[in-house]
Amino acid sequence: MIGNNTAELLSAADNSVLFTSIKPDLVMEKGQGMYLWDTEGNQYLDFIGGWGTNCLGHCPEVITRALQAQTTTLVNCSPAFYNKPQLEFAQLLTQASCFDRVFFTSTGAEANEGAIKLARKYGNKILGGAYEIITTQNGFHGRTLATMSATGKTHWKSLYAPKVSGFIHVPYNDLDAITEAVNPNTCAIMLELVQGEGGVHPANPEYITGLRKLCDEKGIMLIFDEVQTGFGRTGKLFAYEHYGIEPDVMTLAKGIGGGFPLSALLVKEKYNIFEVGDQGGTYTGQPLAMAVGLAVASEVIGKYLWENAEKQGRYIMDKLSELSEDLKLRNIRGLGLLIGMDLPDASAIAIVSECLKEGLIINTPNPTTLRLMPPLIVKKEECDKMLAILARVLKQYYSL
Repeated sequence: MIGNNTAELLSAADNSVLFTSIKPDLVMEKGQGMYLWDTEGNQYLDFIGGWGTNCLGHCPEVITRALQAQTTTLVNCSPAFYNKPQLEFAQLLTQASCFDRVFFTSTGAEANEGAIKLARKYGNKILGGAYEIITTQNGFHGRTLATMSATGKTHWKSLYAPKVSGFIHVPYNDLDAITEAVNPNTCAIMLELVQGEGGVHPANPEYITGLRKLCDEKGIMLIFDEVQTGFGRTGKLFAYEHYGIEPDVMTLAKGIGGGFPLSALLVKEKYNIFEVGDQGGTYTGQPLAMAVGLAVASEVIGKYLWENAEKQGRYIMDKLSELSEDLKLRNIRGLGLLIGMDLPDASAIAIVSECLKEGLIINTPNPTTLRLMPPLIVKKEECDKMLAILARVLKQYYSL
């Protein structure tokens, strides 16, 4: 057994955990609400919320109760059977959205993979074999081989080559470019309404309106990847509500499980076209995940937490705008509690590291951008604390 000594724990990580990323020399031990604590007892105000997953904060009682109750009833019955929390959760999601059907999975990439499969099924069945999906440059859809191929990250082009073919990448917020890219092989357009990993860039309203019209005219599927934007994050329950149009297909993850591995593929009835054997997975609709998802969704919807996201997000962006000249911040942007801001140079990683030393967890999607995505339960006093720490770090770093 490994003790609680941080040095021993980090040594165990060096010796046994597969290296995939650079992590700070600390080990998180517990969380509650807006805060995390490491094994040394240091407290951190968490403004990335489990990478956008902990919409209710750390260790919320509703998840604890749901897990405790479900583990005494049914943990797993296999995907060969329905289970009660699965049906209740599916009904809640369809009633709360514009969609008619739900398929439950475990990760955002898996949900997006399902959307890709559905689009190609639709292209083969309805559009004479069309299989190409148009996605956007700088977009992000996951880390499976197909979703990496759909992703528009330039430095991923040669990674794990050869990639899955059939994806065309066009500039974001450029309706002319996406219109020109449509051809007889196009079966779908897939994009994020806010490019989260791409640096927090919201889609323009006229762009989304144009895409809906284009897809209707061409008979192709419109897919919104709401893995990061869904479930109250942007100040609406779903980000598509900001734009006054409805997609054909939507994917959800992150906040949908409140930190528990859970995702979903939602579709209009017209696209309920999978046949037996076309889609599946051992943990699809798993009772524990379904119980958690139902509990989280009931809490978010019952307490209208997207309203708090809109309120606190507006407050943060207003305060950042007031401080922007003094702190050298540029292009403050976002929707709700998905907020990005640019630095004058490529110091984002260093700034994030300095904030961590000061007890604040924030994130950088690229070397010049800082990102905030705190739990939807965040309060004004916690926003003020974050702003004070961030301002202090920026002033010290840039010697302002």
